[in-house]
Amino acid sequence: MDLMKLRKFETLSPFEIKDELISLAKKTSRTTQSAFLNAGRGNPNWIATTPREGFFLLGQFAVTESRRVMEHPAGLAGMPQSQGIAGRMEAWLAKHADMPGASFLASMVPFAVKTFAFEPDAFVHEVVDSIIGDNYPVPDRMLVHNERIVHEYLQWAMCGSPRPTGRFDLYAVEGGTAAMCYIFKSLKANRLLHPGDTIALGTPIFTPYIEMTHLEDYALNVVNIQAARENLFQLTDAEVKKLEDPKIKAFFLVNPGNPTGVALSKESIGKIARLVKTKRPDLMLLTDDVYGTFVPGFRSLLGELPHNTIGVYSYSKYFGCTGWRLGVIAVHEDNMFDKMIAKLPDADLRALDKRYGAVTLEPRKIKFIDRIVADSRDVALNHTAGLSLPQQVMMSLFSLAELMDGEKRYQAACREIVHRRALAMIEGLGIDVTPDSLYDAYYGLIDFEFWARKNIGEEAVEYLKKNVHPLDLAFRLAENHGIVLLNGGGFEAPDWSLRVSLANLPDDVYDDIGRGVRSIARGYRDAFEASKRAPKK
Repeated sequence: MDLMKLRKFETLSPFEIKDELISLAKKTSRTTQSAFLNAGRGNPNWIATTPREGFFLLGQFAVTESRRVMEHPAGLAGMPQSQGIAGRMEAWLAKHADMPGASFLASMVPFAVKTFAFEPDAFVHEVVDSIIGDNYPVPDRMLVHNERIVHEYLQWAMCGSPRPTGRFDLYAVEGGTAAMCYIFKSLKANRLLHPGDTIALGTPIFTPYIEMTHLEDYALNVVNIQAARENLFQLTDAEVKKLEDPKIKAFFLVNPGNPTGVALSKESIGKIARLVKTKRPDLMLLTDDVYGTFVPGFRSLLGELPHNTIGVYSYSKYFGCTGWRLGVIAVHEDNMFDKMIAKLPDADLRALDKRYGAVTLEPRKIKFIDRIVADSRDVALNHTAGLSLPQQVMMSLFSLAELMDGEKRYQAACREIVHRRALAMIEGLGIDVTPDSLYDAYYGLIDFEFWARKNIGEEAVEYLKKNVHPLDLAFRLAENHGIVLLNGGGFEAPDWSLRVSLANLPDDVYDDIGRGVRSIARGYRDAFEASKRAPKK
């Protein structure tokens, strides 16, 4: 495409450029034999069936419980009652044992009661009343039983081994998206980050983390802590050393990486941990670990450095539930954020007393996690904060389904799907890749410049860099082959790179994506060869 036309897209997020690419790719698929292949978005094309079957059957039981209390011919019913509800549910499931979800629900209740020492009626009433959705969330931060269940799930999904001692306070939120917004807002509101402060981002990184820092709301300066391809997307000593700078107030990262798909190694985690413990105990950490379940033995900074870390997790990708908007924020009960707020200057503390004074008579005792809850509803609406109760029930069922899966069959199946697709794309690219146990295979990052130097030659690559805009690669794929991939530069990955979602398309098209990239490369090589034959001006 024309160089000047491409330059106008440089300021846009790759997620906005995607719309232009989709338009081009669809036009191509209508007028050629090319299929429209949109690998630009990470929405998986699988779902977890067992917990969903349980959810929809549980809803049917919940309606019978409501009608048991009161039934009006106009279509009104009462509110489910707690006493004896566990026994009634057991009997009802026995009568409906042939229904999808019945066996899961029948085993779920005794599993939860035994694992968490729940009182049966209290637990069953929570999920039954909540799936009806007839009350506001109480507690507003998270339902009592749901928090215990999700806490255990997060210990497995994020913390790894050894488990951190103590417990985390959790806030159920509308996906990882809401978690990001709420955390940024509360860090600023509580004077932990000010406009003009400096933070570090572990790059490449999910684009919104880059974009939010530049908003006038936050106006943060950014230092990139780069995990480069030549170091297998791990952190070198030199990059970690940047965090010694006391001007850097916080370090935010996505682990495993988006778009790299690679988790931090034990060694990289260890480097950060040593730095925090010996030189930067004041460093705030935020880790977004959405893809951790796709990496064997995954270990998050939340597990390694719970005192310093805010954890973000979303259920969207692993369970195929992006439309449910299920996420959670985790902050350890013994955390640096509460202590930093307590040490703020008197003027700041008085301002925060005023901010949270309508919520409690003792605003200085509010935990940071509960400040996030209040700030998520602009404080004034704190009394109606909290994630929708049917959503919280779905969160409980997803978590319990995984915890009950002792053989981890679901996890193995998810991993097998994405790794099979990654292999197909690699074969389409015509390359050999050494297996990496830290690779989640949810995304692939095609470093086109690195690949091209080996396949079309150094001179051709230098010609490209001088004469062709990096966005041309993504636009040519869309226009010539109907393939939509996101430009890696928008994630602070190399400019000549592309992010491929390995989760959202059928298995048999990923080799086509690899071949499409090779075809574009051949076109670039031909243009380079033609330039050499052209008469010199």
